[in-house]
Amino acid sequence: MKECMVRLIYCEMLGYESSFGYIHAIKLAQQGNLLEKRVGYLAVSLFLHENHELLLLLVNTVVKDLQSTNLVEVCMALTIVSQIFPREMIPAVLPLIEDKLQHSKEIIRRKAVQALYKFYVIAPNQVQHIHDKFRKALCDRDAGVMAASLHIYLQMIKENSSGYKDLTGCFVSILKQVVGGKLPIDFNYHSVPAPWLQIQLLRILGLLGKDDPRTSELMYDVLDESLRRAELNHNITYAILFECVQTIYTIYPKSELLEKAAKCIGKFVLSPKINLKYLGLKALTYVIQQDPNLALQHQMTIIECLDHPDPIIKRETLELLYRITNGQNVIVIVQKMLDYLKESREEYTIIKLVGKIAELAEKYAPDNEWFIQTMNAVFSVGGDVMHPDIPNNFLRLLAEGFDDGKEDNQLRIYAVQSYVALLGEEDALYPQKFLQVMSWVLGEYSSLVTDVDPEVILTKLHSLLKRTFVTSETKAWIMAAVTKLASRTSCSKTIDKVIQEFSNSLDTCMRQYAFELKHLCEDKTLMKNLLPFDASCNDMVVDASLSFLDGFVAEGLGRGAAPYKPHHQRQEEKLSREKALNFEPYGLSFVSSVSSSGVTGRQSPTGLSFGSDTSGNSAETGHKETNTLKLEGVRKLWGKEGCWIPGVSGTLSEQSRPNNCYVCVSGGSLLVGQVSDPPALRSDQVASLSEEDKEKQQLASTLFIGLGSNAGVSLMGKADTATQKFKRKSKINETRDGEEASDFQNTAASDFGPLLDTVPTNLEDCEGSIHTRLRKVSLCSSDTVEDNLAFETPQSLKKSGLDDRLSDSGLSRSSLFADSNIEIFQPSPSAQCERASKTPLVPSLPEELEKLTHSEVVELCQSDALALYLCKVWTDDSLLLTVFVSNKTTSALNAVNLMFEEAEPFQILESPTYQFPVIEAQSMEHCQKCVWMDKVCTQGILFGSVNYQSEMETRLEFSITLSLVDFIRPMEMTTEDFGKLWLSLSNDVKQNIKMSSSQDSLSAALNTLHQKLKLSIVDIIGNEGILACQLLPSVPCLLHCRTHSGMLALWFRSPCSALPDGLLYQCQKVMEESS
Repeated sequence: MKECMVRLIYCEMLGYESSFGYIHAIKLAQQGNLLEKRVGYLAVSLFLHENHELLLLLVNTVVKDLQSTNLVEVCMALTIVSQIFPREMIPAVLPLIEDKLQHSKEIIRRKAVQALYKFYVIAPNQVQHIHDKFRKALCDRDAGVMAASLHIYLQMIKENSSGYKDLTGCFVSILKQVVGGKLPIDFNYHSVPAPWLQIQLLRILGLLGKDDPRTSELMYDVLDESLRRAELNHNITYAILFECVQTIYTIYPKSELLEKAAKCIGKFVLSPKINLKYLGLKALTYVIQQDPNLALQHQMTIIECLDHPDPIIKRETLELLYRITNGQNVIVIVQKMLDYLKESREEYTIIKLVGKIAELAEKYAPDNEWFIQTMNAVFSVGGDVMHPDIPNNFLRLLAEGFDDGKEDNQLRIYAVQSYVALLGEEDALYPQKFLQVMSWVLGEYSSLVTDVDPEVILTKLHSLLKRTFVTSETKAWIMAAVTKLASRTSCSKTIDKVIQEFSNSLDTCMRQYAFELKHLCEDKTLMKNLLPFDASCNDMVVDASLSFLDGFVAEGLGRGAAPYKPHHQRQEEKLSREKALNFEPYGLSFVSSVSSSGVTGRQSPTGLSFGSDTSGNSAETGHKETNTLKLEGVRKLWGKEGCWIPGVSGTLSEQSRPNNCYVCVSGGSLLVGQVSDPPALRSDQVASLSEEDKEKQQLASTLFIGLGSNAGVSLMGKADTATQKFKRKSKINETRDGEEASDFQNTAASDFGPLLDTVPTNLEDCEGSIHTRLRKVSLCSSDTVEDNLAFETPQSLKKSGLDDRLSDSGLSRSSLFADSNIEIFQPSPSAQCERASKTPLVPSLPEELEKLTHSEVVELCQSDALALYLCKVWTDDSLLLTVFVSNKTTSALNAVNLMFEEAEPFQILESPTYQFPVIEAQSMEHCQKCVWMDKVCTQGILFGSVNYQSEMETRLEFSITLSLVDFIRPMEMTTEDFGKLWLSLSNDVKQNIKMSSSQDSLSAALNTLHQKLKLSIVDIIGNEGILACQLLPSVPCLLHCRTHSGMLALWFRSPCSALPDGLLYQCQKVMEESS
């Protein structure tokens, strides 16, 4: 069988159908012989994918091999887990893999870390409770285990760098030892010590040091050492230098390091090797926003790269020019991009470059004529592969207009004249999207051009309708344009021809358009009312509830028709009829505490005790881990004896330091700082330049104009001080108030036709006011649920039928809301002394909110004139954020605007903005915002700002950290209702948690969940309990708990797939903290 499986693998690699052998690969992996098992696992990893149905047959085999005493079997099982195990199978093996982090063999620990990294990528909520074990892996005595843990930390720091600032010193120490060659020689590659490990650490340091002077200061020395030790003699050192340059320009800048990084970039750009030249252009593109003058030093080299035979070099050069575009050089740069676009045949390049040209044309267009001609070239060359937002934005710009009405008409007139001329060319083939743009513009604005007869335009559109290359979608646009033109002409023979030709068309859509056009031509009054001139931005009243169908629906229900069910409800009912997978291995049998339920299929836990246990432990709660890095008992030297990290666990004297410990080496071979600058051109050399060189210098002066130190540099991604050419002015906002404008955003009220699928955001004019941006204050909240606040239980959360049972089981009636999730911002000592001399304004909740469960009032941010405070109020139907605004000055503040930014996980039920007309001197005002959680996450940040006018316009920014617990509310129900709802839910998650000595009973565990997570206890039967809660506004989640042998088995079910994972993480956290 082994020989056949090897041949089957070869056939699969050649592309032949070999699915008949997949089941035999699984059988071979289940054999006892190591060689056969190895071939079976190899075949399975090549044959199956994460969603393959046969993968379920491999779970028990992997669990058995993970528990084996044979190292080879454990390694094979860990490898297959990290390759193809899906999200649903993680609970079956997670406790076993956690145990392997303590294994005595380095290879087992390394593979366990790699498997946990895979789990973090596909299901981060399921491994959040073992972050402390990641920290232990980071300081493991084996360098391979440490290197494997860096992948996890790189991913976590990308998502939340502020939570790992305390590890900066550890990462710096590790990088120092790696650069100093303290790792075993096995990690060297071409005499370079652990290059891939250096690259990972440099990326991590770049994320940690971004916009943080204090953290960046810790890594200046090691970055200088990395640049100094990297020798320019091999490709791998170039990669290290490139990462060093990116890190230096990402963190808080230091002038000495920036100079060395600039010299390194110059060495790359001037290199004759294509790979190094590309690397230099890539680095130059990355750093050009921080140092625009760096491009001036290499302008002639950049000009030469524009004519380089390698297309990748040319493309990267155009990317660099795109970054330095401003109003003075836009014409030359856009022309270079168009020239490259006409030669390119790669679809990805066309899509990317077309979008950049359109953005530059809209932002820096010198006049209307150039703008229209450039966009015509974009539509012609980009074709139908361009992103639909490009024609959408162009048509929206024409429709909404600018600040000057005369300028609007000039642009529209030139567009009409341009398109009439293009349609007049014989045998011209244009892309479909370009024809759609032409049709819409001619239909809307052709009447502005007085020197062109409408009959001529109708004739050209009619000829397009008869062309074979025009698609049905484009013909619909053309028919819409013909209909608009018909409303402005008294009679037309061309329109009669269109009606006559397409009334008998085989295309049903075209036939319908023809009949509609005929009907409208018979009633000119109706046509003019239906198609007014330049009404593309007028609002359309849309009945989103479809109330005009109520009579039809009532009639259908009266005849016995079934009520309508939304798609998600039908999908949930379909899934509820399917059997759910159970990954818990068989355990001891238990006697059912109540009689078996008569419901067939999936059994409800309220009717039947399920007797299954997992042998592993998903969260060790015997002792509480701290958030700091523990290095006690760990050897402090890299090598066979371990690793020495200076400055983390103490200092070693010179006498006690090992001979081979880390020492800063001041020597080096080829230093990056020794790279010589390119020689400047002398005056006699300039005189002898060839004609070609003079042309290049002239092109360079045109391209790099505006990049001098005194010129106002305008880079992509930065705010422009120059006035933008096209400043959109939405006609919608001029005719309606703020409430109607917010309603318009939720309706599909666009008359642009099928091309306008998305409505882009209007560009805002940034002129006219001086903004003082104060330092952003972030209210970071730890993941730990703190029990430091005591509140009264609201009346709406009291139970009537469970009080006696709670008292019998020893459950207390403590507060359900014990976490404010807010860390108070600590001001500077000088500010404290200054405020101590003044009588502070103490914010307090209104009387109707004071009775509800609420958090403490904490400070969000403050300035010399104004202070912001926050208080969370947990109502039954939402989280109520009460924001207090205090005027600390002796004069009134007018027009104070408070605004919350739209965040993905959260939904603000009302308008996200609030304006205080006036705040009197030494007084305080407050506002309230109701918040829901739209997308389930364990924790999220809601950003906001407040603007006010004092001596100058000032802006304060703040952030509020909200957790999942803030949006969880108890759900009251009976045991029977729980059983019915349980069977209808399809998304479930199971996990076993070890109970500590303080949680030796089910009642103690339920008491913890009841207090900390607001879970309502529905019933307690022996060693089993059922709880219920809901995520606001009405997403239920049910929990079944069972205790056995010191383990608490949790089983969550909910219609939302992410909610069980989030609550499981919260349960694991509070159970660990309460131990």
